[in-house]
Amino acid sequence: MSVIKSRAPVTGGNFGVWGGMFSTFDCAIKGWRQKEDAWNAIASGFLTGGCLAARSGPRSAFGSAVACGILLGVFEGVGVLVSRIMNDNTRPQLPPLPENMQPQPS
Repeated sequence: MSVIKSRAPVTGGNFGVWGGMFSTFDCAIKGWRQKEDAWNAIASGFLTGGCLAARSGPRSAFGSAVACGILLGVFEGVGVLVSRIMNDNTRPQLPPLPENMQPQPS
């Protein structure tokens, strides 16, 4: 428990840096593209992963960028899937036909 307590500020700081860089890239890409879609988050994740691993060398930075881009792509894909599932339940439906307009068996 003491190890967790001692590492918590470092982990929180790392997450804060990642979140700040991601948000900065996301806003910049939205402003540049003038669109708000899943590609912004994927590109932002790619750029964030690459920048955070830049000191490890180009090969490592590219690998980290690809991994972060894929991770954000999965997040966005799951978000779209959940959104479609939830929206299917709220789709407006036609009211039932009156009795005199029901199809008659032949």
